[in-house]
Amino acid sequence: MLLSGMALTHGLHAQEPALAEREQPEGNLLLTSEELTYNLDEERVVASGAVQIDYGGYQMVADRVEYDQQTGRLYAVGNIELIEPDGNRIYAEELDITDDFGDGFVNALRIETPDNTRLVAESAERTGGTETTLNNGVYTACEVCEENPERPPLWQIKARRVIQNGENQTIRLEGARFELFGRPIAYLPYLVVPDYQKKRQSGFLFPSASYADDLGLGVTVPYYFALSPHMDATVSVTGYSNQGFLTEAEFRRRFSNGDVTLRAAGIYQMSPEEFDERTVDWDEDLRGLVNSTGRFEINSRWTFGWDLTLQSDKNFGETYRIDGFAEEEEISEIYLTGLNDRNYFDMRGFYFDIQTPFPDNFDEEVQPIVHPTIDYAYTLDQPIFGGETTLDVNLTSLSREREEFFDFTDDRRDRLRGVDGWNNRLTGEVEWRRRITTDAGIIITPLAALRGDLHANDLEQTAALASVGGSDDDFQSRSMVTAGVEASYPILATTATSSHVIEPVAQLFVRPNEPLSGGLPNEDAQSFVFDATSLFERDKFSGYDRIEGGTRANVGFRYTGTFDNGYRLNAIVGQSYHLAGENSFATDDFVNAGANSGLETDVSDFVGQVGVQMPNNIALRAGARFDKDTFDVDRADVAARYANDRLSVGAGMTFVRAQPEYSYDRDRYEVRGDASLRVTDNWSVFGAASYDAREHVLTDASIGLGYDDECFSFRIAYIEERDRRDLSGPDWSIGASLSFRTLGDIAFND
Repeated sequence: MLLSGMALTHGLHAQEPALAEREQPEGNLLLTSEELTYNLDEERVVASGAVQIDYGGYQMVADRVEYDQQTGRLYAVGNIELIEPDGNRIYAEELDITDDFGDGFVNALRIETPDNTRLVAESAERTGGTETTLNNGVYTACEVCEENPERPPLWQIKARRVIQNGENQTIRLEGARFELFGRPIAYLPYLVVPDYQKKRQSGFLFPSASYADDLGLGVTVPYYFALSPHMDATVSVTGYSNQGFLTEAEFRRRFSNGDVTLRAAGIYQMSPEEFDERTVDWDEDLRGLVNSTGRFEINSRWTFGWDLTLQSDKNFGETYRIDGFAEEEEISEIYLTGLNDRNYFDMRGFYFDIQTPFPDNFDEEVQPIVHPTIDYAYTLDQPIFGGETTLDVNLTSLSREREEFFDFTDDRRDRLRGVDGWNNRLTGEVEWRRRITTDAGIIITPLAALRGDLHANDLEQTAALASVGGSDDDFQSRSMVTAGVEASYPILATTATSSHVIEPVAQLFVRPNEPLSGGLPNEDAQSFVFDATSLFERDKFSGYDRIEGGTRANVGFRYTGTFDNGYRLNAIVGQSYHLAGENSFATDDFVNAGANSGLETDVSDFVGQVGVQMPNNIALRAGARFDKDTFDVDRADVAARYANDRLSVGAGMTFVRAQPEYSYDRDRYEVRGDASLRVTDNWSVFGAASYDAREHVLTDASIGLGYDDECFSFRIAYIEERDRRDLSGPDWSIGASLSFRTLGDIAFND
């Protein structure tokens, strides 16, 4: 039956479910209960016993509900739970509200939002259907302790008034007192936080603090601007007791296919004399930087982006620890990439900003400006003679203000790591290869490759070039043709509990000598390590500026073992042989790439690598290069890791024997390790360290303590690190951060 716009059902009519399921007219209220009384004279409906009300997205249960049809108000009593359309859950013992749930009054209520924040108050009043005012309220994002519900949460905010506004989706706390572990620690006249529906809200963020001898005590106060759904900004002001006010601003804008960020920071130093004399910091007053980043998906294939930074001096970002700009090396780049099926294109330009406090340091001037480097790779769709054909193109164009030249006074050869002026190279290479499996199971892979290089240079340091055997010709070209074959014979051996694959591998590459060997600038092939990962490479140089020439054979074994108990093994071992022609690794170049590498002789050193994966979450890896005559270890890398739900431990060691003709004239040892342990469900400790065994010093170390739960996170860490170029003394810092869910973060650094 319908009474004054109300659809009523109760337990006496439970056998007629059609009434409850029937579509109700818009705006009708559906009420069910165990007992229903209707007073015609007073136009009052009283429902009691498991009362349920459903109206316009609101759902409510209570022990007893009275509905006054004359005033249009509902009065509910006992174990009330009201679920609002936005997901809020309101718990109370008494509730007086209009029949559209727009206005009302409630005593002793508790509100739980969908993101698990909680509001508790002595009383509350709802007006306009959008705003709820709570008197003597408590706000927290922490769950109530099940074992001791009376115990205060880890953090809470008690306020004289709490106003939850549904229109602007904010929670405003007036006369707020912040409590930690039940103890008041701060008073705020008012505090506004976004509710769970609004992820962004303009207002002040939590402040942070820092300390440094030359800067003094610093307090950072950030303000966040929610400008639009696709645009926002943050402005921060840091007051330093020694240097004045540092202002930082960050603007962010999202587009349908990408985003742009603009950042700026600046300060006028009040007391530059606090810094060491004859440093950039001591010599400057007005300092700052600007940065812009962007990334756009032009279409499903192409991406364009940039990350560009400009600083007023050599050390501003590192001195003031500007977030994202405090590293020794800051890289600006602009790029365009494309990927489609069998095509790949990448174009990038780079500028390297080396931060240093010393004005006479030229590390930045010897860095190249790359304008640009282009890589293109294409694999033909159709096979040629049954094989796969690939095309690889690289263009590198760079310039440098100052050469990076090392003039050694001993018998070691001088090195020119970078030439000043312009240096351009265009490389194109075509490779064909085909995989053939014989009836006997032998896999034969013939290949052929043709490469050509064009060099166009405008180099200035001709004397430096001559001292390392280089040429000062402005235009040069070279080419290389390679014919090769690889043969492997995988042998499968099985037992009742394991399977093993042993694969002997042999390669032969026939080619002429490297043209202009060592006579051209070497920019991208300076880093060279011969190990098991490069054993079977056709060209073992790390970049395009060097080409491996001469006839060479590579021989070795690959092994893979799988065991039923969960163990897995893999290994590679082998050796390389220079058979004819000029050995490129024995040829001097601008940096002596290849010297002391183990490949400079006709018979190379032995290289090997082994990896073990255990079922108990332990992984081991070891690689080494062994002297071909004495079998002494010339290079070794060992690493181990164990991890489970609570503990993660890693350790490693690197040893490199002296390479006086290539880099260091003494042995190098480094031991490193890291660990993290979750002591309880909430508490954890972590740490890491690296130790230079040659110098007997810790190059870097850190240790910290952390706490995490559903509403709060805490971190404190001590960090010590040394400049790899100067191990005389460490820099150290202490950092701490507090994160309160729904409120923000507090950070401190010393």
